[in-house]
Amino acid sequence: MNDQRVTAAPILDIAIPVYNEERVLEQSVRALHAYVHAEMPFATRLTVVDNASDDGTRLIGMRLATQLDGVRFMHIPEKGRGGALRTAWMSSDARVVAYMDVDLSTSLESLGALIAPLLSGSSDISIGSRLAPGSRVRRSAERELISRAYNLLLRSVLHTRFRDAQCGFKAIRAQVARHLLPAVRDQGWFFDTELLVIAQRDGFRIHEVPVEWIEDPDSRVNIPRTVLTDLRGVLRLRRQAQFANGGFRAHAAQPHEVR
Repeated sequence: MNDQRVTAAPILDIAIPVYNEERVLEQSVRALHAYVHAEMPFATRLTVVDNASDDGTRLIGMRLATQLDGVRFMHIPEKGRGGALRTAWMSSDARVVAYMDVDLSTSLESLGALIAPLLSGSSDISIGSRLAPGSRVRRSAERELISRAYNLLLRSVLHTRFRDAQCGFKAIRAQVARHLLPAVRDQGWFFDTELLVIAQRDGFRIHEVPVEWIEDPDSRVNIPRTVLTDLRGVLRLRRQAQFANGGFRAHAAQPHEVR
C-alpha cells in the first residue's frame, strides 16, 4: 500500500475511492480541494484511494498528493469501494471521516450540513439523501425507480429508518467508524447499506441531509450486477438477524455511546 501523508492531524478526512478514473480525477480533486480550503473553517484532508486501477489513475493521484497541501494518496491492490473506504478510514487520525464519489454528483454546498451534526455531537453518522424532503435530484427514470424500490425493500425486510442507503456522500465520527467497521463484511457497493444497518441495530444516531444530486452519465456502476449483489447482501443481513439473539432490533432504545 502506497500512503503519502500530510503531517498535521485534520478535523475532517474525506476519502475519494477511485477505480480507473483518470478522466475526471484531477479536475474533481482540484475542485474539491479549492472548495474545502475556501469554505471549511477547520483543517480538512482529502484522501484519494485507488483500488486496483489499471489506467493512469494511480500516477495522477500520486502527483496530486505531492502538488496539493492536505491531499494524500493511498493504493490498495484489490477492487472494491468498501475496501477502499475501510482502508482510508481505519488509517485516518481525523475526528470525522467521510467520503464522496469522484464525479462530485452531490453538490458540495451540502458538505457543511453533512459534517455539522457530527462535530456538535448530535449525531454519529451523517448521510446525504436523494429521497429526503428538500432534495433536488436529476437522474434517469430507471435509476430513480431502482433507488426507491431498493430503499423500500430495506425498510420492509430490515426495518431501516433511513431513506437513502447508497448516496455517495457520507460522514461518520472516526471512533464510531472504528467500532463498526470490523462487523462490516462487504468490500464493494453493499458496504454502505451494511454499515448503516449495523449502525442502526447498535443504536447509533443517523442524520440525513437532503442534497442536490445530478447523475453522472458516465457512471461506472454496473446496475444489474450491483442490484444482484445488493439483494444477496440484504438476504444475508436478514438471515443474520433471524439467528441473532433477540432478532433484528428495528428500534434501538438508547443511543450507543462510543468515546
